[in-house]
Amino acid sequence: MFKILKTADASVLKFESDVMLTKGSFEFSKETNDASAPLVSQLLQLPFITKVFISANFIALQKIDAIDWIDVQEELKSVIDNYFAQNNGLFNSQKKAPVEVYAESTPNPDVMKFVTNKLILKDGDVEFKNATQAKNHPFIASLFGLNFVKSIFVEQYYISLTKDPQTDWQDIIHEIRAHIKLNLKPITNIKTEAVSKTVNPEYLDAISQEIIAILDEYIKPAVMADGGNIIFESYNANSKIVKVILKGACSGCPSSTVTLKNGIESTLKNLLPNKIESVEAL
Repeated sequence: MFKILKTADASVLKFESDVMLTKGSFEFSKETNDASAPLVSQLLQLPFITKVFISANFIALQKIDAIDWIDVQEELKSVIDNYFAQNNGLFNSQKKAPVEVYAESTPNPDVMKFVTNKLILKDGDVEFKNATQAKNHPFIASLFGLNFVKSIFVEQYYISLTKDPQTDWQDIIHEIRAHIKLNLKPITNIKTEAVSKTVNPEYLDAISQEIIAILDEYIKPAVMADGGNIIFESYNANSKIVKVILKGACSGCPSSTVTLKNGIESTLKNLLPNKIESVEAL
């Protein structure tokens, strides 16, 4: 069963499930409707629905201004509830769902996060600093073929692209989305220095293990949401200095110093009193 939730956008209403509906994110409009998603087609046939957004455990609908949600939300909830009572999933198994790509800005003005509904990397993350590192991965190499792309950070369902400072995102964003839709291929057999090198906590001292646990619980989710990652590098018990590696959108971000000091460092100091002097990014 779904519950109805308002959003900050008055034209959009969410229907949230208590189970996972799908991996990745999708956006459908009347122009991009697809027969492989029967529920989406059914919803978009309603004249007052303009877009359908699907992500993780919710379905969000966008309406025209002439209709009030209060007049239609219960009926829409019944349509969605009834569909899932009779079907096991959102998409027909006989046809693959189309590749969907949408862009999200990051705190780094030169980095944009492109989220897709298709799995790109099975586990972890990988960073390509140049085209040479991507030579064994045709899809990533093709992105470096776009002359404004300077580096690429890949997570399971998104790609963070760093552009050259002279190029405006508005001039290239549609080209990038179209390129990813057309050429996206999963990345396999990663054998490059770009792969995250994580330290096995079993071989670390107790404070280092606590630092990793704090980073994983309090810091990493927010950093990854912004299109980057943070990796523990080392802790010196004598100097009380923590060293970390910032990746993706966080690398070279103008606000990374503020994040490092006011966010990461202050969190570690509060949770590990008298154990942390400072945090440094390599």
